[in-house]
Amino acid sequence: QVHLVKSGGGLVQAGGSLKLSCAASGFIFSNNAMGWYRQVPGKQRELVAYITSGRRTDYADSVKGRFTVSRDNAENTVYLQMNSLKPEDTAVYYCNWYGTNWWGQGTQVTVSS
Repeated sequence: QVHLVKSGGGLVQAGGSLKLSCAASGFIFSNNAMGWYRQVPGKQRELVAYITSGRRTDYADSVKGRFTVSRDNAENTVYLQMNSLKPEDTAVYYCNWYGTNWWGQGTQVTVSS
């Protein structure tokens, strides 16, 4: 059974930082890409960043230069470091076994102005 357990998130002021983590189990983590998505009410879930098994990364234009996705294969964990946060980054964030319908539980990130 696949599990994606997230931690992190919360409330931060604009310009601040947060780090999300997502611990995976139930599949061969090191062989698979992982993604981070976010969703605000009334909008579709959007891809924020992903990292391949070979550690190639890509980001949404809105977060490039501010967010960094990384992975620790020894810990089966993927991270999202979010710096210089903006109010428009406020959303529920999800980790995803990329390309599948396996999702972690959502975590609220709220950035106050």
